[in-house]
Amino acid sequence: MLAKLRSMAVLGIDAFEVGIEADISDMLPSFTIVGLPDGAIKESRERVLSAVKNCGFEFPTRKVTINMAPADVRKEGSAFDLPIAVGLLMASRQIRLENVEEYMLVGELSLDGSVKKVKGMLSMAIFAKNLNVKGMIVPKENAREAAVANGVKIYPVENLSEALDFLQGSAEIDPFTIDINDIFNQARNYGVDFRDVKGQEHIKRALLVAAAGGHNILMVGPPGSGKTMLARRLPTILPDLSIDEALETTKIHSVAGLLSRSTPLLAIRPYRSPHHTISDAGLTGGGSYPRPGEVSLSHHGVLFLDELPEFNKNVLENLRQPLEDGKVTISRAAMSLSYPARFMLAVALNPCPCGYFTDSHHKCTCSPVQIQRYMSKISGPLLDRIDIHAEVPALTYEELSEKKYGQNSADLRKQVDFARSIQTERFCRDKNIFCNAHMESRHIRKYCNLDESSLTMLKNAIEKLGFSARAYDRILKVSRTAADLDNSEQIRSHHLAEAIQYRSLDRKLWMGEAVRM
Repeated sequence: MLAKLRSMAVLGIDAFEVGIEADISDMLPSFTIVGLPDGAIKESRERVLSAVKNCGFEFPTRKVTINMAPADVRKEGSAFDLPIAVGLLMASRQIRLENVEEYMLVGELSLDGSVKKVKGMLSMAIFAKNLNVKGMIVPKENAREAAVANGVKIYPVENLSEALDFLQGSAEIDPFTIDINDIFNQARNYGVDFRDVKGQEHIKRALLVAAAGGHNILMVGPPGSGKTMLARRLPTILPDLSIDEALETTKIHSVAGLLSRSTPLLAIRPYRSPHHTISDAGLTGGGSYPRPGEVSLSHHGVLFLDELPEFNKNVLENLRQPLEDGKVTISRAAMSLSYPARFMLAVALNPCPCGYFTDSHHKCTCSPVQIQRYMSKISGPLLDRIDIHAEVPALTYEELSEKKYGQNSADLRKQVDFARSIQTERFCRDKNIFCNAHMESRHIRKYCNLDESSLTMLKNAIEKLGFSARAYDRILKVSRTAADLDNSEQIRSHHLAEAIQYRSLDRKLWMGEAVRM
């Protein structure tokens, strides 16, 4: 007898339908799964066998064939255990189900028949909204995550027997629902605040400009000056996530298996800080079956790279594509996948190997050659893609002992929201432009007009400081953001001067200081 069911799988961050067909024939006992299954699916035989027996049914001692369609797309994961077990019982005529094809079945089985959590549930639920189905039968642990899709009925089950009773009509399960707005509002808590940062008013201003325009930022300073502390608070002054942004970000984390049962929806900007030993695949994504990397997990948030020169140079060069395109493409012989990667890059580094080149309180022990070798680990093209370079000096005793708090994140975020509202109105006709950092050449020509004195200042800066063509564009973008913070339609000379100041750590200048040391 042949049984047919419907399930789903995830490719990239989007789901697609998988048809499960179970056939049992009177031949020598065997169990075969076809349709490009991976190792986890092939091992489902043992899980399904034990689960079926421990739920009071018999495992067929005949030839069992399971087909997964479409057969030309590779499937992976353990989410097909539940539909395979149900199809097996239908094909062996141990149960009779009339309406099973009206439901999507997803779930991994334990040996005792319990239904366990799987990855990518939100992507599947969002996909199921557009299908003609009565609902989804999902693991109870995935119910909150699936209900976030808000458009398809979610029926959570704890074990195989409960799923069978529901499908046979002998038991009822109430559809699981949640209040998305309530969860979204309650989860907006970062746990850190800019008011905890003492001193460093210059770098706070640089971070404010970076957040207001979505600009990448580099911080350089001696150990203990607060670079990491400042970077951790950068997401707290970014605009709140919209529902659409939260869903897209949550989908990526769901596919990566990073969502907890208590967090069905990410309501705050992600902040990722990988260790400097990370591999190419870990940073940009990849693997034999591609997985999202840190650049995608940082989507709509902040990717912070601490001690930048310690990262493998080849790994850092992989950042070029996502920084320019807002996505990362992973190509394999059998497939090509694209993951979204629109993030703010924040990096920190010491000014030299010993860390005290710019510290007036400690003597630097590094030679100019050592400093040059240390800074050369960061390529010029990558440095050009970072809009703002800011020096973080060591704190004085007076600043450390100051009892008065600085501006909090909420106040800074109001300024960022104001500047972003101007940019939203400015780019309302451009679907792919959301802030000044995303401007292309045509936008720069249109929105970054300078008066004569500003043009002269920029010309002198380019000629004397040797900025690249990309750095020229970055200066104009940052000056546009500084003007937006001041609610100025025209870019003034002090806006441009501030933007030029934020390029003072370009390699030519920095190495000139090292040589003069």
